[in-house]
Parts: sequence; C-alpha cells; structure tokens
Amino acid sequence: MRAIWKGAITFGLVNIPVALYPATKREQLSFRMLRKSDLSPINFKRVAAADGKVVAWDDIVKGYEYQKDKYVVLTDEDFKRVDIEATQTVDVIDFVDLDQVNPMLFQKPYYLEPQKGGIPAYRLLRGVLENSGKIGITKVVIKTRQHLAALKVHGSLLVLELMYFGDELADPDDLKIPSGGRSPSAREVQMARSLVKELSVDWDPDRYTDDYSSALMSLIKEKVKHGGKTAAKAPKKRTSGKVIDLVAVLEESLRQSKSGGGTSSGSPKKKAKTTRRKTTAKKKTKAKTKNKKAA
Repeated sequence: MRAIWKGAITFGLVNIPVALYPATKREQLSFRMLRKSDLSPINFKRVAAADGKVVAWDDIVKGYEYQKDKYVVLTDEDFKRVDIEATQTVDVIDFVDLDQVNPMLFQKPYYLEPQKGGIPAYRLLRGVLENSGKIGITKVVIKTRQHLAALKVHGSLLVLELMYFGDELADPDDLKIPSGGRSPSAREVQMARSLVKELSVDWDPDRYTDDYSSALMSLIKEKVKHGGKTAAKAPKKRTSGKVIDLVAVLEESLRQSKSGGGTSSGSPKKKAKTTRRKTTAKKKTKAKTKNKKAA
C-alpha cells in the first residue's frame, strides 16, 4: 500500500509524525458506450449550448450560476486568493465523546501509520482515546481541499475518518413521516424481539458480499469464454496531401503486364486480333475496287 500523505498529528505541544493510507477500496465495473451495429466506442465533444459548436480547452472558464442563466466567472487568480495553506498536519481542535456525534457525519476512513520517532506518542494517544471513549475533531487539507475529520481508535491503530460538515446533511424534518395511529401491542413487541434474537449473529464482515457485481462479472467471463465481439477499428486519419508511391505503382503495372492483365474493355491480345481483322477486311475491299475499275 502506498501512502497518499505524510505529516503529523498535533495536539497541544505534542507532535506525532504519521503517514496516511486509504482504509477502503472499491472496484466498480466500468462500461463503455458503444454503437450497436459495430461496437464502435462513442466519444463526446465539448459543445456550447448556444450554437452547438465545439469549444477548445483554452476557451473554457469556470463560472458560478448565482441566478438562472447568470454567471460570475472565477479565474485561477481568484482561486489562489482563497486557497487554504496545505499544511501537513492533523491539528486536533477538540476532543468529544464518540457517542455524541451523529454516525451519519462519518464519511471515509484512512489508516494512520506512525513514522520514525513517533511510536511512543502514537501509542499514548491511542490508549487515551480508547480509555476515555473520546475522538479528536480535526481539520486537515488533503489534495488542496480542507476536510473536517475525526481521529478515532481502530484496533491497535489510529484512524483518521473524514466527516461531513453539519450543513452538508439534509434536514430529516423535510421528510413526511406519518404520525399517530395505534401503538404496537405487547404481543407484537414480544414477537418482534424474539425474531430479532433469532436472527442475531456475531458480526463478521466476510458474510456480506456484493452479489450483483459478482454475478455480473461471472456473466462477463462467460460471454468472453464463448467469444466476445470485436469492436470496429477507427479509420486512420488521412493526411492533407496525397503522396503516391511511384515505385509501387510501376511494380504493380509491370506485374499486371506480365500476367496479361488488362482493363475491363478486354485484354491487349484480344485488341490486337480485332485490329488485324479490321486491317485485312480493308485490304480486301480495296483490291475488289481496283479490279472493278480495271474491268
């Protein structure tokens, strides 16, 4: 595994050098859009909505739509003015109880690996968090973007889990949840509890797999095994000036000449025979005319 970020955890005057590694992986099947007739891949062009003309990359700018069809353009200089300094630190702002945080705020976990000289402080912080049931709330910049994150314990490791900001969660009060109605009876509650108890098992993540992706991949392999279709090759781009290989043309001409090849109107031999017949006929006609005059 390759570290995507190296820096340090800081709280107070404590500094713990760490490396950041992805804690999740997701391999999604990707598909190309093809033309049905010959499986030629479909390409998309950048076109302007106003006239449908293709737009070059140099003519593209970033704009924010503040009203319907009204935009303000932001330049690279504008983005630099508000760019947050990408410090290589995980600065702990607060420590809070884990059970006070809405689980829906947690987004994406990363492993934190202690680097040289940071192991004692790393173990100390991990142990304190585990015993206190608290997490560290931090802000960290990864790939030019600032994230809210939580410093949590995971086994013998510390995990940095990216979080949503509070205003990024949709308000559940906007949902129409029916209220009122009768309460469940004691018998219904007891049966529900019995059913939950019957279906309860020890947590094992390996029990749960992506059945759809697995079935889809098996289907793809089966199709490949029985011969998949080959996509039509795109034609080579033609040059602006047509270059003729004179040597190749002459060689082909010689080859056809030696093999007796000719045009569609007939072979040279047939033309020669026809010409001889016409010449002989003309001579006979002239001879008959002379004889008549002599007589």
